[in-house]
Amino acid sequence: MATLQVLFACILALLICSAAAAESYNKKNQVPAVFVFGDSLVDTGNNNYVHTIAKGNFPPYGRDFAGGKATGRFSNAKGVADYIAQVLGVKQLLPPYLDPSLDLQELLTGVCFASAGSGYDPRTPQKMNAIPMTTQLNMFKEYIKRINASVGPERTQEIISQSAYIIFMGSNDLTNTYPTVDYQYTEESYTDLMISLALDFHKKLYEAGARRIGLVELPPTGCAPAIRSSQGGPRRECSESLNRRIRLFNSKLSLMVDQMNQELPGTKAVKFELYNHFLSLAENPAPYGIEEVKRGCCGTGNIESGVLCVVPGTCAAADKYLFFDSFHPTELAAQILTYQTLSPPNLSKLF
Repeated sequence: MATLQVLFACILALLICSAAAAESYNKKNQVPAVFVFGDSLVDTGNNNYVHTIAKGNFPPYGRDFAGGKATGRFSNAKGVADYIAQVLGVKQLLPPYLDPSLDLQELLTGVCFASAGSGYDPRTPQKMNAIPMTTQLNMFKEYIKRINASVGPERTQEIISQSAYIIFMGSNDLTNTYPTVDYQYTEESYTDLMISLALDFHKKLYEAGARRIGLVELPPTGCAPAIRSSQGGPRRECSESLNRRIRLFNSKLSLMVDQMNQELPGTKAVKFELYNHFLSLAENPAPYGIEEVKRGCCGTGNIESGVLCVVPGTCAAADKYLFFDSFHPTELAAQILTYQTLSPPNLSKLF
């Protein structure tokens, strides 16, 4: 036990040093703002303002946030998007664009456009009435007009061209939509469709002024508690069929990033590896003090997510869990994975 405590202390110190190194690095390579597009893994509250059941603005979500406030993040506190903004040295919290209370300074340093339940395939957001990627892009264009009216075209152009754009999208397509259309597509052809839609989105983002574009590969969603419960058998193993589709998409994402860098002048597109970091954390959680990887913190931990998390009972210590609900990581897991994924050597490719 003492040895494990010492090991955990060393790992924690390493994580803190890694965070400090990343923030120090980004003070030298400062971006004026950060913009995040995607789904529930990075939604910081946009769905609070959308008529959808895919919300996280009620307890137990946010139970460890300042004041115990449920903000719309699918976490016990901060989420991945917040740590993206933090590791880029911009700010501690990344607000949702649809929050009507945002002041000019918050707008100027970046916002989140992500929506829980969204995907590249337009059929995906329809299932939850989430904000489609086309609409997220239109929200960004609206954002440009708003800041242009406030600070003028020269400052606006500087912000848009020099900021970081992080996209985290595709899990819902492969988890929720593909099983309903697999009579129409093979895994190969469906991931080709996703890449085609993703490339179109990123070209339009480029046309709107984005240049530093980071695409985060998908995590092994087949190891999420809900998928283990529905597809993992008596031992609740990871779903290899889902993880196989995700690996296929991730491999094609690398080729798409190469294509973007070749075809879009001035672009610095980067694919950030997440899959192996997430899998490694799930397979070897003890050094980080995490004890439970097969169940979430809320409810039974087997299937609860979103509105189902209102079921009485949550774990005593979320930091001992990889997942807060049956799909989304705890704040600690989000912090660990973001700093591993956006390490200084990886981020340097954006500059």
